[in-house]
Amino acid sequence: GRGFAFQRKQKIERQYRRLLKKRKQVNSQQDDQFTDTYPEHLKHLYLAEEEKLKRRRRTPDDSVSSEEKPNKAADGCGIYGYVCLMIISVSRMCTFPSRSVGTQEKFKNKTSNQKAKEEYEKIKAERARKKEEAEKRKQQREEAQRLYKKKKMAAYKILSKKTKKGQPNLNLQVEFLLQKIQQNT
Repeated sequence: GRGFAFQRKQKIERQYRRLLKKRKQVNSQQDDQFTDTYPEHLKHLYLAEEEKLKRRRRTPDDSVSSEEKPNKAADGCGIYGYVCLMIISVSRMCTFPSRSVGTQEKFKNKTSNQKAKEEYEKIKAERARKKEEAEKRKQQREEAQRLYKKKKMAAYKILSKKTKKGQPNLNLQVEFLLQKIQQNT
């Protein structure tokens, strides 16, 4: 059968595969750091600088100007030194026009918390408006029912009058019908 040595061998193979996967992930993350995180308005500058650095790595030239040569700190850092050099050179090339505070606030992106608060306020206002409309409809309905009951009660009192002998009072009923006809015309 398969003993403990076989299980140990499988365990070591699994650990080795995991290590290889981790190395691949680390390498892919280092490759992505140049392209994915650029601010949109500076992207072209970063890409141009990256191309210069790639060319310099392939063919080292002594004719490169002193401004483009990496300093000693950048030589010791590898990729991070190139990134630092890139940032320094981009900051030298970029000059931003001064903007007024009002325009900066206008273009400032809202945070998710601010968006959520605004949405909450909109929903709250909408609910309050709907509640107010429902309250108005309810009051109108109650007023209409009250008037209807009042009218009905007055009609009932007139129609239910009796004479002294207990007979229905036809004079009052005829008057009620006459009033109804006059109101409709």
